[in-house]
Amino acid sequence: MSTNIVVPELGESVVEARVAKWLKKQGDTVTAGEPLVELETEKIDLEVSADRAGVLASIKHQEGADVKVGEVLAVLEESTNGAGKVPVVAKVPVVPEVPKVPEVQGAKGADKKATPTAKNVAKAHDVKLAAVESPGGRVTKQDVLKAAAPAQETKAPAPQAPQAPQAPQAPRGVSERTERRERMTKRRATIARRLVEAQHTAAMLTTFNEVDMTAVMQLRERRKEAFTKKYGVGVGIASFFVKASIGALKAFPQINAEIQGDEIVFKNYYDIGMAVGAEGGLVVPVIRDADRKGFVDIELAIRDFAKRAQDGSLTLEDLKGGTFTITNGGVFGSLMSTPILNPPQVGILGLHKIADRAVAVSGQVVIRPMMYLALSYDHRLVDGREAVQFLVKIKEYVEDPAWMLLES
Repeated sequence: MSTNIVVPELGESVVEARVAKWLKKQGDTVTAGEPLVELETEKIDLEVSADRAGVLASIKHQEGADVKVGEVLAVLEESTNGAGKVPVVAKVPVVPEVPKVPEVQGAKGADKKATPTAKNVAKAHDVKLAAVESPGGRVTKQDVLKAAAPAQETKAPAPQAPQAPQAPQAPRGVSERTERRERMTKRRATIARRLVEAQHTAAMLTTFNEVDMTAVMQLRERRKEAFTKKYGVGVGIASFFVKASIGALKAFPQINAEIQGDEIVFKNYYDIGMAVGAEGGLVVPVIRDADRKGFVDIELAIRDFAKRAQDGSLTLEDLKGGTFTITNGGVFGSLMSTPILNPPQVGILGLHKIADRAVAVSGQVVIRPMMYLALSYDHRLVDGREAVQFLVKIKEYVEDPAWMLLES
C-alpha cells in the first residue's frame, strides 16, 4: 500500500512553496512523525513529516523545485512482512562501535531544540548542538555560527606545499571585478511581488506629522523600574503607538476596513500587525484583539514576536490577517520614510527615530525629543482629510497618554 506525501495547507493566501532540503533519501525507511522534507514559503519555513512508517519509495520534486498546495512531494510505500513490520530495503554493514567523546551538555543536553537550518549548519561546521548556547531557548543558525567561529579561529593553519612561481600581480589599486548570483528565497520573491502589487492596485498616498515624545519618555522613566519588577518586561515605545492607533481607528473606522470588489468591509475588531525585520526578510506577525489587551500583554507579544522572528519559530497563524500595520524604521535609524501598504489593509503607520530638535513651545524655543510619523493610506477608501485627522489623533494620544487610559 502506498501513500502520497503532499504539500500541506500553508495558510491564508499562501499557495506555493519551495523544496528547500530533503531530510531523507529515496529508499530510506522512516517512522511515523519523522520529518521528511523542509519547505520554504513566503512567510515561514516548515517541515513535512511522515504520517506513518514506511519506505520512501520515490521523490517527485527535487530540492529547489516550486510546488503548490496539494501537489505530491513523494510516495511512501508500506511494504510489510508476516510480522507486520516494514522490511529494511538494504542491509547496512556492521561497523565496530567507536567510543564516544563526552559532549558538553547545554540547558537541555542532547535534546536541545534547534531550527532545521541550525541543524544543517551545525552538521556542516561539525558543531555539537548540545554545546551551543541558545539565549532564546531554541538553537538558531546565528547561535551555531557564533559557536563555530572560535573553534575555527583556534585551528592552526595546515602546512603548505612549496608554491610554484606566480604570475605578475595586477598593479596595486586595481581590484578584481566579480559578480555573484543567487536565487531569491520564496519570502524575498513574494515581498518583491507584493510591494509592486500594492503600488499598482492601490491609490497610495502618504501624509506626515511629528509628535513630541516628552510625555511618553517621562512616563517610561518614572514607571520602568516598578513595571519591570512587577511584570518582567520593560515599557517600550511601540505599545503606546498600538494603543494610540486603536483609539484613532475607532474614530476613523474606514482606516480599519478593506475593499472587496465594490463593497467596503468595516471591521469591528483590531488585529494590529507589527512589522519585524528577520534574516530572511520582513514578516508581520499580528496581535489579535489588541483593543482588549493592556500595555503588559502588548509588550509581551511584541517581544515574543521579535524573538521568534529571529529564531524562525513563527507560525502561519501568527502571520495571518491583520487590519492595520505598524512599522518602526526608527530602530534602524530612519528619520523619515514612506511605508508601503500591506494589502488588503488600507493603512500603515510608520514610526521613526526619536531625535532632539528645537521646537517652539508657548512662544519659547526649547529642545524636545521629536519623532516624525508617516501614514500611508489607500486613497480609494480614505480621503486626505481623514488621513490627516487620524495622524493628529495619534499625536494627541501620544503627547498626552492619559487620554488613552480615559478612552480605552
